[in-house]
Amino acid sequence: MEDDVYGVVPCSSLAVESILRVGTAGAIWGMCIGPYDANQQSLRGIDKASYVIKSVGKYGFRCGVIAGVFSITRCGVQRYRKKNDWVNGLIAGAVAGAAVSVGTRSYTQAIGMASLVSAICAAADHARSS
Repeated sequence: MEDDVYGVVPCSSLAVESILRVGTAGAIWGMCIGPYDANQQSLRGIDKASYVIKSVGKYGFRCGVIAGVFSITRCGVQRYRKKNDWVNGLIAGAVAGAAVSVGTRSYTQAIGMASLVSAICAAADHARSS
């Protein structure tokens, strides 16, 4: 069913949907990990609440951006190539992996993360299409 959607729905709509879904999952992860990290830093009261709120926003934003980059790249590549195979996930994974590591300003980390995410996404697409 998802394969039929990629030909009809605009890529921007798919990107917004994935940003909302994965961004919400990231925010939930921030709600889970934020109090733990705050306790590790011995924060209490308002400082702890502020830390948790910041972690919710940070994780939600990061996960949403990465999901948006991946989905819009995958959809664009699929429409350009007019094929639905594992290569689309490979390319989109490389772009999303590079977007994850762009803040480090280290080429070795960027290449490593792009390769890792690309391989995982290609394997997932290959398993889904097989």
